[in-house]
Amino acid sequence: MSDTEQASPAPADDKKPASAAETELSKYKTAAEIIHGVTKKLVELAVEGAKIIDLCVEGDKLIEAATASVYTKSVKGAKVPRGIAFPTSISVNNALGAHIDGFAAVSAETLVVGATPDAPATGRRADVVKAAWHAAQLAMRTIKVGNKNWGVTDVVGSVAAAWDCKPVEGMLSCNQTQNVIDGKKRIILNPSEAQKRDFDTVTFAEGDVYGMDVLISSGEDGKARMEDSRTTIYQRDSTVTYQLKMKTSRAVFSEVQKKAGAFPFNVRALEDEKRARMGLQEAVQHSLVKPYEVIFTPAKTFVAGFHFTIALLPAGPLLLTHPPVWYKPELVKTEKELEDETLKSLLARNLRESKKSKKQKAKAMAMAEGKADAKEE
Repeated sequence: MSDTEQASPAPADDKKPASAAETELSKYKTAAEIIHGVTKKLVELAVEGAKIIDLCVEGDKLIEAATASVYTKSVKGAKVPRGIAFPTSISVNNALGAHIDGFAAVSAETLVVGATPDAPATGRRADVVKAAWHAAQLAMRTIKVGNKNWGVTDVVGSVAAAWDCKPVEGMLSCNQTQNVIDGKKRIILNPSEAQKRDFDTVTFAEGDVYGMDVLISSGEDGKARMEDSRTTIYQRDSTVTYQLKMKTSRAVFSEVQKKAGAFPFNVRALEDEKRARMGLQEAVQHSLVKPYEVIFTPAKTFVAGFHFTIALLPAGPLLLTHPPVWYKPELVKTEKELEDETLKSLLARNLRESKKSKKQKAKAMAMAEGKADAKEE
C-alpha cells in the first residue's frame, strides 16, 4: 500500500533454486497486476444506484478474461491453471483475488460512494476508513522476518484505538503457498481471552507470503455475529475425504474441483445455481466444502477493511498487491489523527530499507565495534 514498495528483486529461498523462486514471485505479481486492474474498473463502476450483483459478476468476468490471457503456453504438456482465487464480493468485507498456477494475490479495500475532496466522508464512516488504512499500513511494516504475529495484533489494535474503533473480533489472516490461501501460520485481530490462550505464536520467516486482512469496526468491542443469512461463497477442504452418496452431490463437487480447485468459489460460477445449492448440502454436511459464513456487526456501526498480500524476501518485505485504488486522505475528514510518536515513526519508514540505508547502518555498526575494540586495548 506504499507507492514506493513495488520493486521486485528475486527471492532466494534456501529450499528452492533461485529460478524456481523467481518464477513463483512472477506468478504472484502477475495475479496482483490483474487484481489491481479489475479493482480500478470496479471502483469506477461503484456509483450510486449501481447493483452489487452486477459489479460482482463483472469483477469475476474481468478476472477470468485477464487470467486467461497470460501463461497460455503449456508446461510439460499441461496447461498452467489460472483464474479466480477469491470471487468478487462487495460488502463490508469486500475482496477479490486471482491466481496463476496456484500462486494467489488477494486484495480488498473500502470506499465511500459519492465522497469527493469537496464533499469528503465524515463522522464515524470516515473514522473507520482512516483507522483501517493506517492499521493496514502499520501491519505491513510489522510483518517482518523475526517479528511475531502478536506484534501485528497489538499494532492494529493500537491504531484502531486512535479513532475510537476496534478491530473486528477474531479476524484471521493466514500465510499462503501454492494452492493455499488459508495456511496454518496465522495472525489474529482483537482476540477473545479464550482465543489468546489457544492461539499459536508464529515468528515470521524469510520466504513467507501472507494475506493480511484488516477489518476495523466503529463498535465499542468489535464483536460480530452470524445471523440467518445464506452465503454464496464456499471453499473445498482438501484435508477431508468422503464418498458422496447423491449423484447430484458428486456432479456438483466434480464441477467445483474442475472450476475452482482449492480456491473459494461463488455458486453463481457453477452451471446451474439451484442444482449447485442442492448438491453442496451433502458436501457441506460432511465438511468436503466449507461455507464462508456471513457475519454482522451491531446496527448503526460501520466497518472498513483493507486486504493486502505481502512476501518476505531476503531484501526485505515486498508488497505484492497494489496500493488502494480509492483511498486518498482528502476523501475522508476526521477530527482525530494518529498521535502516538512510536506509531508515527513506524508509519514514516519505507516498507523496505534502501541499499543506501543498509550500508549506512552497517558502517555505523562497524564504527561502533571499532570503538569498542579500541577501548578494550
